[in-house]
Amino acid sequence: MNDTLKQLYNRFYTPLSMTETEQEIEDCHKQLIERLEKPERKLVLRIMDNQGLIAEGRSMDSFYCGFKLAWELAYELNHFETDRHPFPAEEAERDA
Repeated sequence: MNDTLKQLYNRFYTPLSMTETEQEIEDCHKQLIERLEKPERKLVLRIMDNQGLIAEGRSMDSFYCGFKLAWELAYELNHFETDRHPFPAEEAERDA
């Protein structure tokens, strides 16, 4: 099921356009490369990579939760007529 949801995610998810933010990140990254020594640069890159992985995981988790909610709502709507309690007016019509 996870593979199917990943395929749905990849098919229907459209990333937000964040060109201004991405440019700012790139500019900050260039400044850090100029100011830091190699070990510190590697550490910063690891932090950035891990933050990207976290963001990707959260995005997929959000998609899965939304899909599950939609699935449950669809199930509820498909069974609404058979499981719901009649309104008092409907009971009166049946009794008449």
